[in-house]
Amino acid sequence: MIKIQDTQNFLYNRRLVVDLIKKSNIDKDDIIIEIGPGKGIITNELATRAKRIYGIEYDVHLYDELKSRFLNVENVEIIYGDFLEFNLLEKYKYKVFSNIPYNITAKILLKLTSFSNPPEDIYIIIQDEAARKYAGNPYSRESMRSLLLKPYFEFKIIHRFRNTDFVPVPKVNSVFLHIKKRENTLIDKKNSDLYNDFIAYIFSSSGNNLKEKTKNIFSYKQLKRLSENIGFQITDSPVNLNFEKWLKIFQYFIIGVSIDKQKLIYNEYVRLLNEQSKIDKRNRNFKY
Repeated sequence: MIKIQDTQNFLYNRRLVVDLIKKSNIDKDDIIIEIGPGKGIITNELATRAKRIYGIEYDVHLYDELKSRFLNVENVEIIYGDFLEFNLLEKYKYKVFSNIPYNITAKILLKLTSFSNPPEDIYIIIQDEAARKYAGNPYSRESMRSLLLKPYFEFKIIHRFRNTDFVPVPKVNSVFLHIKKRENTLIDKKNSDLYNDFIAYIFSSSGNNLKEKTKNIFSYKQLKRLSENIGFQITDSPVNLNFEKWLKIFQYFIIGVSIDKQKLIYNEYVRLLNEQSKIDKRNRNFKY
């Protein structure tokens, strides 16, 4: 089993932690969830600025140290367990502020962003490459992950770290990423599953460009008209279009494509999640 302390790099500079919190919108009325508090350097500063902090620590030795350190701090509760099994808050607004283990980034963000009551704000220290995949344009080309989340969340990289800001020193670059829940989603709730299926279908379809990947749902005439109206080439790769253009294409898909063709994409997103789950299970069972 992989231990979290083997895959997590810890901050050690209190002034840097204070600066990060100042760059956030956390205040005295906020409930904060911290994933993997580690030695408690972030927890300690959050305790002076937020209403309540729930720190979920998987490593039993770190948990024992944290329990002892914050025993008499009334607004800090240290919980032993796996965050991926932790029940998020259903009835209250809350935020997340964490230096997360990089090896489970995708699982953490899937849990947070797919929950029925997601955090108002997510502030995470994350690998730079992963941050760009989730944030997409303007930091990088759009990805399936960025397109699936952007109707509901906004992304901003607000700090770039030096590798020497951590112990042990990581081999990858890290950033401080802010994921903010949109007050008004850009896709109606009734169409959210269809949108997920639409994006998943196109990114998983065979072919190298939009013409090849959408040939079963758009006629050549439809795709050509869309390309002229929205501004892209039918030979473009899906990652070359920004989210705003994808949103317009999806809006046309809802009204301009027959129900029979729309049915071709049904449940595509769930299928991809199931496939990924099977891959993860095989990797866990693989004996080195």
